[in-house]
Amino acid sequence: MMSWLSELWSGGAAVIEPATLRDAPVLAEIHGESFHRGWGEGEFEAMLTERNTLVHRLRVGRKTVGFAVSRLAADEAEILSIAVAASHRGRGLSRTLLLTHLGHLAGRGVRTVFLEVEENNQPARRLYDRAGFAVAGRRERYYRQPNGEQLSAVLMRRDLS
Repeated sequence: MMSWLSELWSGGAAVIEPATLRDAPVLAEIHGESFHRGWGEGEFEAMLTERNTLVHRLRVGRKTVGFAVSRLAADEAEILSIAVAASHRGRGLSRTLLLTHLGHLAGRGVRTVFLEVEENNQPARRLYDRAGFAVAGRRERYYRQPNGEQLSAVLMRRDLS
């Protein structure tokens, strides 16, 4: 009874499922609120139609509140972006989304996953550390901020096999 009330209070159970072309507008909206240079609807539409791209949406109740996007090549993948709407952060949803997405990548034969993260983005760094990613390198001045400042990226890697 209590779990049912908890789900009702929070808007419903979290569901992670493949995204479709109809999701492009909301995915672009979430990306835009999460990153200073958000991807547009057209960019999501292109990714959703590519065979080598895997896109999952995170839904709570009927509302899409997050996504994960990876590009696959042979037995490797790169997580291009993962985001959860600001209104749903701090609930552990990003961890659930990431781990589920990694499981689907493994199911497609991916053995190694890479990603880049801004070195000062501590919440994302903690998420990836706890999910078993390790630092594999750095990319100096990889990210450009709206004020022109350039920030370095940390390249991270996780083996799935």
